Amino acid sequence: MKPGQRALGVAFSDAESVATCAGAVVRADRVVDGLAYERCTVGGDDATATVVALVDSIDRPDIAALLLAGVAPAWFNVLDLPRIHEATGLPTLAVSFEASPGLAPAIRAEFDGADRAWRLDSYDSLPPRRALTVNDEQVFVRAVGADAAVAADATPNAADADAVPRLAPNCEAAQLVRGFTPEGGRPEPLRVARLAARAGRELGTRLTARD
Repeated sequence: MKPGQRALGVAFSDAESVATCAGAVVRADRVVDGLAYERCTVGGDDATATVVALVDSIDRPDIAALLLAGVAPAWFNVLDLPRIHEATGLPTLAVSFEASPGLAPAIRAEFDGADRAWRLDSYDSLPPRRALTVNDEQVFVRAVGADAAVAADATPNAADADAVPRLAPNCEAAQLVRGFTPEGGRPEPLRVARLAARAGRELGTRLTARD
């Protein structure tokens, strides 16, 4: 990957009722090249629209990919990855960092009626999760608009209900995640976006307390 290639990382940080959404444009050589902010509702249904609005506001045609920190920010405000990809035209990858049996049981436990139904529909529409080893750490990737082929030897053990097939090491999704992760297991655009989101939330909390 060329050092000047750019990705937009998006992360959320929750306050009591509003989550701060931060976007960080970061080059593959770790140079931060832009920041943008939006907000969404904690426990709402507007995170997808918030991500699309953030991409529109940052207005950077040189961005090669969109990296999202997980698929259910702001208390199960589930992201619609196909819709985000369609609206932005960017390869869209959601990256998570912990093994999980999936979010459907938690959604069923926490919500009912229409609030449960749309979340389950959105979650079921997501592309499958794939495992990827990055700098000796394991992450999990869902990709739309980028090749995410499964490794030829990635058939999971049938006895392991939580096993996740591995990405082919040279597929586009694997190359994007690894190319923007110079060290550790968190892609640099997501690391910077997470820091920015936390800082934005803390500033908003302090300013609100002064009013």
